[in-house]
Amino acid sequence: MRKAIALLAAAAAVATLGVTSASAADPDIAAQEDFNPARLAWTSCNDATTPALQCAMLEVPVDYKDPRGRKISIKVNRLPATAPKDKQQGPILLNPGGPGDSGLWMPAYISGKIPADVASTYDWIGFDPRGTNASDPHVVCDAHYFDAERPDYQVSQGTAKAWLKKAAGYAADCAADWSWLLPHMTTVDSARDMESIRRALGAPKINFYGGSWGTSLGSTYGQLFPSHVRRMVLDSIVGPTISWYDHNILQDKEHQRRFDAFAEWAAKADSVYHLGTDAATVKKAYAQVEDALRKEPVAAAPAPGKIGPAEFEDTFYGGGYNFLRWPRMATVLSGFLTQHDTRPLAIAYNKYAAPSATDDGTFPAYNAAQCTENAWPRDWEVWKKDQAKVDAVAPFYTYNNMWYNAACMFWPYQGNQNGRLKINGKGLPPVLLFQATEDAATPYEGGLAMHDALPGSKLVVQNGGSFHEILFHGNACLDDTFTAYLRDGSLPDGKGRIAKTCAPEADPEPVYVTPPPAAAKALTGAAAAEAGAGRLAPGDPEAVHGVLR
Repeated sequence: MRKAIALLAAAAAVATLGVTSASAADPDIAAQEDFNPARLAWTSCNDATTPALQCAMLEVPVDYKDPRGRKISIKVNRLPATAPKDKQQGPILLNPGGPGDSGLWMPAYISGKIPADVASTYDWIGFDPRGTNASDPHVVCDAHYFDAERPDYQVSQGTAKAWLKKAAGYAADCAADWSWLLPHMTTVDSARDMESIRRALGAPKINFYGGSWGTSLGSTYGQLFPSHVRRMVLDSIVGPTISWYDHNILQDKEHQRRFDAFAEWAAKADSVYHLGTDAATVKKAYAQVEDALRKEPVAAAPAPGKIGPAEFEDTFYGGGYNFLRWPRMATVLSGFLTQHDTRPLAIAYNKYAAPSATDDGTFPAYNAAQCTENAWPRDWEVWKKDQAKVDAVAPFYTYNNMWYNAACMFWPYQGNQNGRLKINGKGLPPVLLFQATEDAATPYEGGLAMHDALPGSKLVVQNGGSFHEILFHGNACLDDTFTAYLRDGSLPDGKGRIAKTCAPEADPEPVYVTPPPAAAKALTGAAAAEAGAGRLAPGDPEAVHGVLR
């Protein structure tokens, strides 16, 4: 069906539909429609590492305004509480962000990060948001959208026309195949699915932990169903009122600051990486590698295709989310420039940026939420003018981020100027908030704004911290605060906007990340993963969770 679409013409037609997101605009959104989900039928997940993990599928309406209409299924898992019944504290739902990232890895991981006497008192609940991962259906719009080598992100390279065609085609492909579901994949829809999970569990209230976009999901659930919230933790917070378009611009500026910090760190380690003794020289080294890849892309093996400037940028932007990637990033530049060795680049690309071989991941869910919840500019000239201003002060990430979001220029389902559901916290218990001052993906302002929007909330700030999702990295000040709240509801007693301040983690040690033997270049699949070229698992220290691009 996609092949029959003339991409630009169809995308232009899509753009004129002007469909408003009913979920985002309805004044009576707080009323949960008359839908009674079946109780969850748990079976073993057959997880060898966590045998107690149980799985289930939950049927929910596509449109909660039509509860007897078409249904989809949500994949849910559970690590049951093991404490005596009188000590149990009910379910805690978990979401890592995205929008659309899988939460199925979280019950075993997070419960293992806190003391057993607290973890054992909760039923740990993970789920895959509607339309994603193991939920049914799994939306795929263009399985090859991220295939390498992609057009250069930099508009100075004359690739804007190619990217506009590519983004318009993606929106058209999505609309052609998934028009029945895409308008119902907003944050509000996912929050309603959480309410269906609560009811299917038979729980009067839920607890919740969410990071990144999960903070928007959690606060939305709390706004819709405040009487059903027992405890809530929001980590690395999306501001409750900022538009997604403006949020991306704010991200660009913060990613520039993180790239500047990387360059300063690498310059101090010139004896290891030989990239220069000042940040400006390190940045020139980065630009030199990117220019070289424009002239001659290199093999991406074991991933297919080649690494050009776009793939190179994709490999590096994740350093703004997780500074433990810095040694590998510096090794990429050093290997390329000082040893003519492209293996570190190929390894880093495969770990951080290579796409799935079978689908477009959570990108449909990302667009379905962000494009639908705000009225994005429809005119390329507006984007071009706005982004040029940002690029003048934040060139590292601006055009990468712009093209990642460009499908919203053509998306058929858009909200109104008022944006996302207004959050005021009425009826909620005290919410515990965590925010790092140097977070690039969900900038610091979002944590302050959420605290202001939620009366009674307590904001814990990691001053100088830069992890995106700051819990569970071994920082006792942060993790102990989380544990105390889950244990008995204890909150920091500080007054004012910041209730508690924690110190950041130390910068990573500068080490040259030695590539595997040259023979590994010929390996594929599991063998390549064992040789060091495989994707990072969620628990890997270098992994990034809750990626809100």
